[in-house]
Amino acid sequence: MKTYFAKMRGTRARRGAVDWRDASWSWLGAFTGMSAVTFLGDHWLSQQLLIVGSFGATSVLIYAAPESPFAQPRNVLVGSLLSALLGVACFQLLGATPLAVALAVSLAVLAMQLTHTVHPPGAAAALVAVIGGPDIHALGWWFPLMPVGLGCTVMVLVAILVNNLARHRRYPLQW
Repeated sequence: MKTYFAKMRGTRARRGAVDWRDASWSWLGAFTGMSAVTFLGDHWLSQQLLIVGSFGATSVLIYAAPESPFAQPRNVLVGSLLSALLGVACFQLLGATPLAVALAVSLAVLAMQLTHTVHPPGAAAALVAVIGGPDIHALGWWFPLMPVGLGCTVMVLVAILVNNLARHRRYPLQW
């Protein structure tokens, strides 16, 4: 039992000075990516919902931690689409119930692990598909494509453009 609890203690994190240059690139990417998605939604697809809560978390990964395996384009796109599909399926079968919520998120985690496409915001997309309310539910099977697929594609394209402008960044590291 002592060994079990000792694992939870962890170690103290050693943090260096804040890298303002890197933080500025992260800000620029997040601002540009979210601006592109909202502009697209407001001006060209005004009848469609294009913003999903999971995009905030996706922004953190692809703009502030572009070297993370979870931030790579395959993970962002496939992980999010697959998870959103599973979320819609759970809603279609079970409605907006606690069981549908638990199944959507857990199946998304399982599917992403089995396909090597883990992207934590993908599980949020599965959750939103179940609890997102009438506007999300009205999209039905379109939800994985638009807003999730289109929004993630726009943000990945912006991440490729912005992250590679910085001399000290490279994105993607792998496809």
